[in-house]
Amino acid sequence: MTKPIVACLLGLFALVSGADPVAAEAPKVAIYNWNDYIGADTLETFTKATGLETTYDVYDSLETLEQKLLVEHSGYDVVVPTAEPTLSRLIQAQALQKLDKSRIPNLKALDPALMRLVSGADPGNAYGVIYQWGTIGLGVNPDQIKALLPDAPLDSWDLLFKPEIAAKLAPCGITLLDSEIDVIPTVLHTLGLDPNSEKPEDLERVEAVLMALRPYIKAFVADQTIDMLARGEACLAFSYSGDALQARERAQAAGGTHHVAYIIPKEGAEVWFDTLAIPADAPNPAGAYAFINHVLRPEVMAGISNTVHYANAVPQSLPMLAPAVRDDPAVYPPAEISAKFFTVTAISAEGEAARARLWARIRTKP
Repeated sequence: MTKPIVACLLGLFALVSGADPVAAEAPKVAIYNWNDYIGADTLETFTKATGLETTYDVYDSLETLEQKLLVEHSGYDVVVPTAEPTLSRLIQAQALQKLDKSRIPNLKALDPALMRLVSGADPGNAYGVIYQWGTIGLGVNPDQIKALLPDAPLDSWDLLFKPEIAAKLAPCGITLLDSEIDVIPTVLHTLGLDPNSEKPEDLERVEAVLMALRPYIKAFVADQTIDMLARGEACLAFSYSGDALQARERAQAAGGTHHVAYIIPKEGAEVWFDTLAIPADAPNPAGAYAFINHVLRPEVMAGISNTVHYANAVPQSLPMLAPAVRDDPAVYPPAEISAKFFTVTAISAEGEAARARLWARIRTKP
């Protein structure tokens, strides 16, 4: 069979499957995503639908992603930045391509109300599309906690940020995400302050809270939260919602005695949106468009949410979600809980530097 005939057949197959026609000789699609953050068969179904192979690397913090895209040529075609602050900063740095929406026909599947929420970071949704969304709260082992503190406030940020409580729970293991981007806004919020504040006096109050907590932190973690909760090595973790829920699933699958739960504290929690975006210097933008369009198919997005236990922004996927995901208020919170959610915005370079110095002092304190 001659190459022209093969190319035509591949192009026809791609059109039938809803993906961009890409030549058989196209390079692999290079994807850079958070750890534990894709469906069990997403890459396999993409290759089957398009004929395109992938490479898949993971990062463990927004800081790592930003450094990769801002300091060097990343070599990636698709990345997954959080809308705020990372997507907006990458847009300002001209590190991302403006999307040609005509090449992503499945954009029509996204919830317009959720896309409007992201438009604060990405005006007109010009650079990113929602991948998954969730909250930042507390992953806990209630049994371990109650054994040490029977009246522990399991519905409140006090469980973590009150040093007298943390001191009693330290024996069963407390972990904190190693990311000032995630931690500092939540501490500001619990203090009744603007989570986007850059005021020196507000950051001093944050530092006082974290310094008081510091002696009781077992570990600053990146991608270890899931396993530490699942194995009972931590009983209290400042955690992304899906990480705690994946830990719960792994603990149950292992048949152990560790009971893991996720708490959205009553004082409110940060809600975030992760997006699919294309780096400005992506070597294979055609493949990137094909991948993004594939991921936005309802059945594909449902498979991702069923695996990672995060919510998505494709309403047609809801009937395909496992009931344990679709009906879990920790994944799709009811209105009375979501009413207390807050979001963050990008802050100035000076504010970022001040927060980085604060975090370094917390991390290096003996």
